[in-house]
Amino acid sequence: MNQQVRTMKIRIETEDTSVTATLDSTEVARDFASLLPLTMTLEDYNATEKIADLPRKLATKGAPPGSDPEVGDIAYFAPWGNLAVFYRDFGYSPGLVKLGRIDAGVEVLQRPGSLRVTIKLAESEQAR
Repeated sequence: MNQQVRTMKIRIETEDTSVTATLDSTEVARDFASLLPLTMTLEDYNATEKIADLPRKLATKGAPPGSDPEVGDIAYFAPWGNLAVFYRDFGYSPGLVKLGRIDAGVEVLQRPGSLRVTIKLAESEQAR
């Protein structure tokens, strides 16, 4: 069976800048993409990540039991049902499922407090 691996590009826009990210080619990442566009307020959590509740839980069947996020990783924390975008390195967390990674410019998240963002498919993805 010949399966083509396809990644999706998304854009995370703040009031003053935007960054692109690449979602992994996984079922849970595709489920996340099906929610887009999303406008949400990312709250600072533990001076390590920005988090926000998603409108619904994502399907995690077949996902690994956890992951060890790096700076720039976008993940889903299944126990809480929230999105997490890491701006500092963190250790292995059970229930954390990686969705993708910010391509460049993770510094936009390295500011204290909350951050209002819109996450949407990149324009080239919307045309498909």
